[in-house]
Order: sequence, then structure tokens, then C-alpha cells
Amino acid sequence: MRVQDLLLDALHAKRENRLEDARRDLRDAAAQLREKNVPSELADVLRDLGELERRLRNADAARGHYEEAVAILSGVDDPVRLAHTMRHLGDVHYEAGRTTAAELSYREALALYRGAGRTKPLDLANAIRSMAVLKSDHGPAAEARALWEEAMELYSAANVQPGVAECAARLRVLALKS
Repeated sequence: MRVQDLLLDALHAKRENRLEDARRDLRDAAAQLREKNVPSELADVLRDLGELERRLRNADAARGHYEEAVAILSGVDDPVRLAHTMRHLGDVHYEAGRTTAAELSYREALALYRGAGRTKPLDLANAIRSMAVLKSDHGPAAEARALWEEAMELYSAANVQPGVAECAARLRVLALKS
């Protein structure tokens, strides 16, 4: 089966919550892309596999896919794609309790997003949110507060009201802790 067909089948399988079928199709697509030596497309499929493995609660597999995608994207001139993948890798680290690795991934993602010059406010807001969660749980309250305020401003600019509401709630919690 062709890569495009496998990706379409995986998309349909995900929509129908047939996650094992989606995993199989994505793995087959990745194998073909490796064989054809198409690294940029392979990175996208690996990122999709990472997201799927997170949904399946397979953190080690998710981390492996994201790390491979990061390695590929590090050699491609697309800082936004790399930043997006780094942020998700950071989320996998954070969910597994690896806060130092998570923070390093988030810092790299934020630096890439901020330096790209074409980052969508929502992408930056989501990356800042990830770091704010980490700092709220494991860092100085002042740093967490500044991150939540920045994320709220970006969510507001992007008109994402659930994001604004979460930031406001997190800021109230931080104020109570002070």
C-alpha cells in the first residue's frame, strides 16, 4: 500500500477510535518513508506516532518517536516544526516525571518559537503553557506567574477562551499560595 493511502487509513482509524489499526498504518508508512529516504515526511509520521502512543499511554514508545523526529528535524530548516515536536517531547518527559528533561525541551521549543519570526500566537501560547505548568509545580512562583500572564495574553489575542480561563484560574491559585 502507498504511503498516502496508509496515512489516510490511519486518519480514518483514529477518527473511528481504532487506535491499534492507526498505529499499524503509521508504522507501515514510517517504514516505507525510511526505505525511500524521505526524512521530512518521516518526521511528520513519527510525530503522529508519538501523539498516538501518548493516547495509548505508551510513554516510552512516544518518547522514542518524538526523539527520532527531533533528530530528523534538527537537520531541516523549519524551526516551527522542530519547536512543535520539542514541546511534545517535553510533555512526554513531564508526564513521565522527568522534569529536568522536560524543562530542557520546553526551553528549546520556546527559543525556537520566539526566534522563528512566523510563530502563530496559539503555538507560542501552548508552549508557554507547558512551561508554566512545570514551573507552577516545580519552580519559582514568580516565574510561573510571568509565564501564565504571557500565555493568557496570547490566548486572548488568539481568541481561545478556554486558554484564557485556565490561565486566569492558575494565576488565582498562585496568588493564594503567595
